Amino acid sequence: MLQAEICERARMARDARFDGRFFTGVRTTGVYCRPICPVKPAQSAHVCFFPSAAAAEQHGFRPCLRCRPETAAGTPAWQGSAATISRGLTLINAGFLDEQSVEELGTVLGMGARHLTRLFMKHLGAPDAYAPERSGADRQAALRRDFSDHDRDRVYCRFREHSTLQHRV
Repeated sequence: MLQAEICERARMARDARFDGRFFTGVRTTGVYCRPICPVKPAQSAHVCFFPSAAAAEQHGFRPCLRCRPETAAGTPAWQGSAATISRGLTLINAGFLDEQSVEELGTVLGMGARHLTRLFMKHLGAPDAYAPERSGADRQAALRRDFSDHDRDRVYCRFREHSTLQHRV
């Protein structure tokens, strides 16, 4: 049985220990979320709690597009963008970009090249290292400092070629 005060505290704290143990429905929007959803929390008066995603859907709520509560726990969709980056790095390590483009990598990972580039920049470090006004030496120093992965040069070279890196993030 769900206790509303415990669920409310977990929701407001975005406590990962409660992820998958209950789901939050927002009456004003008709959306249900995981307790760790990054969106701005709804007012407590507009919130109800469900023991499962199926229960929330039975009450007429639709799943949040950010936290993906309808996916199964432990799947890449449940783990978010870090899982996509991990899959991307695995493909890059296997030589995917030696023969194919960033656009094709994005297609394999289920997204556009521009969004894939933003995710790589977010998760692998310092977007300012790619700013056009920085010198090549500054970029290389920032890459050595910010990327600990041994494939940073391959990732940088391939993503540098993509035109979206010419824009500020």
